[in-house]
Amino acid sequence: MQSNNPVFRRSEGFGQPSHNAYGNATYGGNGAPYAGYGQDPSQWSTGGPQAPVTGAPMTIDSVVQKGAITLGVVVLTAIATWVLTPDINSTASLAPLYMAATLGAGAAFILSLVNSFKRVISPALVLAFAVAEGIALGALSKVFDAMIGGGIVVQAVIGTFAAFAGTLAAYKFFNIKVGNKFRTFVIAAMFGMVGLSLMEVVLGMFGASFGLFGFGTLGMITAIAGLALGVFMLILDFDMIEQGIAAQLPERESWRAVFGLTVSLVWIYTNLLRLLAIFQQD
Repeated sequence: MQSNNPVFRRSEGFGQPSHNAYGNATYGGNGAPYAGYGQDPSQWSTGGPQAPVTGAPMTIDSVVQKGAITLGVVVLTAIATWVLTPDINSTASLAPLYMAATLGAGAAFILSLVNSFKRVISPALVLAFAVAEGIALGALSKVFDAMIGGGIVVQAVIGTFAAFAGTLAAYKFFNIKVGNKFRTFVIAAMFGMVGLSLMEVVLGMFGASFGLFGFGTLGMITAIAGLALGVFMLILDFDMIEQGIAAQLPERESWRAVFGLTVSLVWIYTNLLRLLAIFQQD
C-alpha cells in the first residue's frame, strides 16, 4: 500500500504495487484507490513482483530497541546541552542558549527532510537527527526553566510520555482504524504548522510577528492545536508500524518508524512546554 505519510512513503514496502489477502490489486501514488482498505492490516501483504526480503523482518521488538536508542540519544544530548551551556544570570547569558536552540532546530529540520524523503533509511542520519533535536530541546528547556520555573520541564516530560501512553492505549483499546482522509488531513496540517513557524521566524528577523507562537491568546490556540496534532501524528505512527510489521518489511525500516515516533514526541513536548508556560506565567 502507499502511505501519505512522507516518513513512510519512501519505504519500498509501502510504495510497491501489491495484492491484499483477497487478491485485490493495490497501487500507490497519484491518488490511486486503496482496494481492500479498512481491512485488518494483518490481511495486507506487499506481494507483487519484488525481490524476497532478506535478513530479519521488522518486529515490535526491533522498533522498541531502536526507539530506546534514539530517544536515549535525544535525552542524553539534551542533558549535556543543559549542563555545558552557561547558567542564566543575565540577558546576555541567554545568547548561547538561543544560538544552540537555533542551530539545533535548523539542523534537525534539514535532517528531518532528508530522513523523510530518503528511500533507504539511514540509521546514522536518524541518530544525527536525534543529536540535533537533543541540542535544541536542551537549550529550549533551560530557557523555559529559567523564565517560568516551577518544574515546568519535568511536567512537560511527564505529560509527553503520558500522551504517548494514553494514545497507544486508545489506539489498541478502541481499535482505531486510520483512513486515507485522516492521513491526508494530519500531514497537511503538519506541513501547515511548519509553514507558519517558518513564516514567524522570517517575520521575526524584521522585527514583526503575528504572535502565533508566543504566550498570548493566539499562542495558546496554536499550542493546543499543535498538541492535538501531535497526538494525531502518533496515531499515524502506530498505524504505520502495525502495517510494516504485518507486511514483514526489512528490519532497517524500524529506524524509519522510530524517526516518525521521535518527530511526534518532540512535537508534543514543545507544544506542551509552551502551553504550560502560558498557564503558569504571571
